[in-house]
Amino acid sequence: MIGVAEEERRTGGLAINTIHTMDCIEGMQRLPAGSVDIIVTSPPYNIGKEYNTYDDQKPREDYLRWMGQVAAGASRVLADDGSFFLNIGGKPRDPWIPFDVIQQFRPHFELQNVIHWVKSIAIEKEDVGNYENILGDIAVGHYQPVNSSRYLSQCHEHIFHFTKKGDVILDKMAIGVPYQDKSNIGRWKAADRDLRDRGNTWFIPYRTIRSSRPHPTSFPEKLPEMCIRLHGCRPGTLVLDPFMGIGNTALAAIALGVDYIGFEIDPEYQAIAEARIAKARRQEGSD
Repeated sequence: MIGVAEEERRTGGLAINTIHTMDCIEGMQRLPAGSVDIIVTSPPYNIGKEYNTYDDQKPREDYLRWMGQVAAGASRVLADDGSFFLNIGGKPRDPWIPFDVIQQFRPHFELQNVIHWVKSIAIEKEDVGNYENILGDIAVGHYQPVNSSRYLSQCHEHIFHFTKKGDVILDKMAIGVPYQDKSNIGRWKAADRDLRDRGNTWFIPYRTIRSSRPHPTSFPEKLPEMCIRLHGCRPGTLVLDPFMGIGNTALAAIALGVDYIGFEIDPEYQAIAEARIAKARRQEGSD
């Protein structure tokens, strides 16, 4: 079993399984090169969200320059066989944002996969075919409707999967799904069980929340959990979230039995995250 001192040497003296109240660029500079196995994060999108302390309306050039610094820091700390999952979206009247941002990552990473996080979807029965579990038209998930006659409401965001060389082997069946048409099982060699590759379209709805959200842009816990499982995890795996917010990546790591380290500049969000983590630890201990 690896001791605390040895783990902290791995992380440049920063405690693991901790959210550090500091700027992520400063934090990543303290981490040794190649010390992180998986990065999962969602940075500010620069679309005017109301954070407690962060200004989400920077000039575009300044914002993209900062994203380039984040990309460089992340590339240095990520292991050669590691994965970086970057969730980023835009807004209806400025859809270029995610594509402008990933250009800042291009000098530092290969773009191995593009995943579409679907937050809400409508499916008509006639388009589905004859599946016994789908009895009629369905519309599931949540999104913020746009008050415009020109733009469509945004029901999905991107998760860009970056790696150092584009050759990282993934555990695709760790997030696999059963075959809808069971006749595919055994039809070819790859279909030797009732489990198939999920592909790059992930439906992950938000939980229904009737009270106000403590953070304006947090993603569901299932999103980082699926990213970690897809990369592959085992005891000793270290997951980094440079923009930890209220701790959903940490909660995913705890659920999967891996270590995490995070950075968050806002002490109020950090306090909320640590309270949620403590609650999850108590529940884990009582099981």
